[in-house]
Amino acid sequence: MMKAADLPDTIPMFPLAGALLLPRARLPLHIFEPRYLQMLEDMMKTPQRLVGIIQPREGPAAAGRLHAIGCAGRLTGFSETEDGRYMVTLTGISRFRLGAEVEGFQPYRRAKVDWSSFTRDLGGAEEDKRFDRDVFMAALSRYFEAMELATDWSSLRDADEELLINSLSMLCPFPPEDKQALLEAPSLTTRRETLVTLIEFALRGGLNGDTLQ
Repeated sequence: MMKAADLPDTIPMFPLAGALLLPRARLPLHIFEPRYLQMLEDMMKTPQRLVGIIQPREGPAAAGRLHAIGCAGRLTGFSETEDGRYMVTLTGISRFRLGAEVEGFQPYRRAKVDWSSFTRDLGGAEEDKRFDRDVFMAALSRYFEAMELATDWSSLRDADEELLINSLSMLCPFPPEDKQALLEAPSLTTRRETLVTLIEFALRGGLNGDTLQ
């Protein structure tokens, strides 16, 4: 397990709209752009092998701007295709607050980061003491049916609460701003409450007003 003292002050940034990585969760990525291939090569030369998964801000006035909070992932899986692309797996280590960008000759973005607000991320799995699995699974079943999504229900029922809540937060097809809200949730309980709110909102038709139930 990585310690606070092991976390660097500067890490490369990988802006991905709609992508969400959470501590202790895993995110598979397909990397093929030359600048991010270079980033990957440079990451593998460092002891921490960290990259910041962070969302770009939306809107015409937000060009090039990033959200204030992202999550650092450690490269834990790696394979190369015959045409020079990479399939990688990142394991979430800790969220961070974005600082100033660092100028350099790299083709990708790098930035100073502050880890101090997220020391809990480096611990063991979180608990949600108010988690009612039956109620949660019932809402989830309605959502998956309405959205025509398939899943392995036996695995979901057996998953521990952190893995279940975080995996669904990452995988459900919510808009980028909703993904950001799930990332910034201060606790697992708050994330689960946010997730349920988003599911209920979708079932009520979201902004369109057409109920999906």
